[in-house]
Amino acid sequence: MTYYQKEYISPIGPLTLASDGTHLMGLWVKGQKYYGGVLAGKMVPAEDGSLFAAAEAWLEDYFAGKRPDPAALPLAPIGSEFRQRVWKLLLEIPYGQVMTYGEIAKRLDCGSAQAIGGAVGHNPISIIIPCHRVVGSSGSLTGFAGGLDKKRWLLAHEGVDVEKLKQAH
Repeated sequence: MTYYQKEYISPIGPLTLASDGTHLMGLWVKGQKYYGGVLAGKMVPAEDGSLFAAAEAWLEDYFAGKRPDPAALPLAPIGSEFRQRVWKLLLEIPYGQVMTYGEIAKRLDCGSAQAIGGAVGHNPISIIIPCHRVVGSSGSLTGFAGGLDKKRWLLAHEGVDVEKLKQAH
């Protein structure tokens, strides 16, 4: 399978968008852990298309401080049924708010916050599926595959008081 990619320059650095031509399959911060995720196939540069234009418009709105709706984009992250459930719940975390791994585990009736952490960490569509809004049980700023500096920036951008979040050790 061939996937298309396009770079988007954001306030937190370059982002790579990936698509199958119909759906947005990935959005990664440059250097992000699990970059490319489970996209088994060749990534080729994309010509401008309506899907990438819509994703870029969404990102422009987001970085301008607006609250664009992720449902406006045709998202198709690849992952297990469990990960899909976690990613769907991430989409329900309101802009400017955070949820703990434990709270997600409880809402999904999953006994393991670590399993939740694995699913959150493998989210292939960062920012749009807001994995940056998940924090540790004691309010610690932890676990963002794109880097904690980027997570801190995104949360502050959304109005979260990041000074109240503890730095994980």
